Amino acid sequence: MAGDTHAAQDGYQPHYRSRAKEFVELHDQVETSVNLLDSLETFLSTFQKDLSAVSGQISELQDRSKDIENRLKSRRKIEKPLSNLLVDLTIPPPLATIILDTPVGDPWIEAITEFEARLEALKLRGRVKAARDLAEVAEGLRIVAATKLRAHFLAMLGPIRTNVTTNLNMLQTSLWSKYRPLFAFLQRQAAPVASEVQRAYVGTVRTYFETGFRRYIRSLGYIKTRLVEKTDTIVTGAGEGGPEPDVDVERLEYARIDGPGPVLAYMADDKAHKEPPEALLRSLMLVLLDNGTAEYSFISTFFSTPAPIPASISSPPLSRSNSGLGSNGSMLLSPPQTSPTNGEFEEHRSNGSEGGWTPRPQLTSISAVLGMQSHLSESPGEKDQKEEQATLGAVWKQVFDPVLDYCQTYITTNLQPHPTIPLLTMIRLTEEVMLEVQKRGCPPLETFIFTTRLKMWPVWQRGMQDHIDALKRLAEGSGSGGALGSMFGKRTVSEAAVKSVCHRYVVMFNSCVALTSQQEETMIFSNLHRLRIELIKLITAYTDKITEPAAKATAQAALYEQLLQGLSKGPHPVSHPKAQSETAFWKEREEQTRRRIVSTTARPR
Repeated sequence: MAGDTHAAQDGYQPHYRSRAKEFVELHDQVETSVNLLDSLETFLSTFQKDLSAVSGQISELQDRSKDIENRLKSRRKIEKPLSNLLVDLTIPPPLATIILDTPVGDPWIEAITEFEARLEALKLRGRVKAARDLAEVAEGLRIVAATKLRAHFLAMLGPIRTNVTTNLNMLQTSLWSKYRPLFAFLQRQAAPVASEVQRAYVGTVRTYFETGFRRYIRSLGYIKTRLVEKTDTIVTGAGEGGPEPDVDVERLEYARIDGPGPVLAYMADDKAHKEPPEALLRSLMLVLLDNGTAEYSFISTFFSTPAPIPASISSPPLSRSNSGLGSNGSMLLSPPQTSPTNGEFEEHRSNGSEGGWTPRPQLTSISAVLGMQSHLSESPGEKDQKEEQATLGAVWKQVFDPVLDYCQTYITTNLQPHPTIPLLTMIRLTEEVMLEVQKRGCPPLETFIFTTRLKMWPVWQRGMQDHIDALKRLAEGSGSGGALGSMFGKRTVSEAAVKSVCHRYVVMFNSCVALTSQQEETMIFSNLHRLRIELIKLITAYTDKITEPAAKATAQAALYEQLLQGLSKGPHPVSHPKAQSETAFWKEREEQTRRRIVSTTARPR
């Protein structure tokens, strides 16, 4: 076996020897691979160490990145406040240039608004040194702005001072209201200057209105003297054959605001021009209404306490060009009202419906007119509002006190003595004016109109009492022929006189009803009721002279029929309750008289 083995080995040796070179190369390759693996192991070990170092650096960079991000967030949080602070602590050169180098005009409106906001911001930043440093510059600009604005507003009063025919309302609407933001700046930042401008305005406009109304009322006085109406009673000249009065529908129209056109001042130059007293009073009331309410609207808008301006700068920075600032003026007033032009007053007022006029609400108390309410539940805001309204009302009174005095004097002289129906027309006119004043919102003028209305009613009451007393004396004188009868020439009243009195009663009743839209007019209809009682006494006293019963009843029936015919022709609405009641009353008496006539003629002799 061993021999076989040795024989086999000997057989392989040549084979191995022939491939020895390959084996050597393979051995070298293995050694090279082992060396490479050792080198790779070393490299990997080094790389692992380097990678660990890089990982540590990356972690450090991540931490630094987070820190930087947090710092960025903090910076962003303070970026806007810091930006606002920088904006507040600067005054743009274009803004300063406008205030220092340009006259007051439309660019000032936006510029002053921004400048005032910066002033308020500087006041809030008072603890910042930069704000204190800039405050001196801002104060200088404020003084310059206040000085220029004062001169500008006083110059705007020039046309009003020099010419009474200047259209004040147009100036207020086109100029003064546009510059309201500039005056608000003075009110907040230069109160003494604002007070000076307000006093100058009040004094100038007071003289303007005083002169205009004095001239206008003088013109009305000239026209008034051309038509003198006698204050006769219902029995004056009765039955003497003169023309009998009828219901003057045209004159009754003067009780309405939307009636005939007003009397203009230049009409006084025409010597032949005449107007009834109620037309003149209506014209004066319309002029006072339009001018008074328009002026109150302007005063309450222009001189009211301005709202505080926000301290933050919300508007974008001004452009470098001076023309970058535009006007933001707005029309703050109501549509133009009456204003003296060319020596006269035009009429612009709010009209009623053209197809008719609605029933007039009753003014039951002075509290309702003045808008007085309970003070128990007043909030601070309501109290401030009332104080503001009282202040503005005082400014309006300073302007219109002379005007109200002139108007009051004219109205007082126009009332006494005066016929009853024209006077009632004037009373209704004052009520129409009162309602319009309430719509336009002018409390001081409401008080004046209401007071005027209260003064008119006693005068009207005395006039009605004179009619009643005169008719009573006539009835007593015609019946007895005694001492009272001597006041009428010691003669009995004729049929013509009684018919004349009946006609005048109908005219008076129809006129009163035409001027009354409410059923409950106690003062008016109670006086008419008393007058009717005296008329019945007169008719009874007159017919009592007739001894024949049939003739007596016939005379009464004729008078009642005359009254009924007159009542049916009145200008008042047929559906008016008082007109229906009056017609029913006389209709019943006429039917009773007709029945007496029938019964008397049918009675056997």
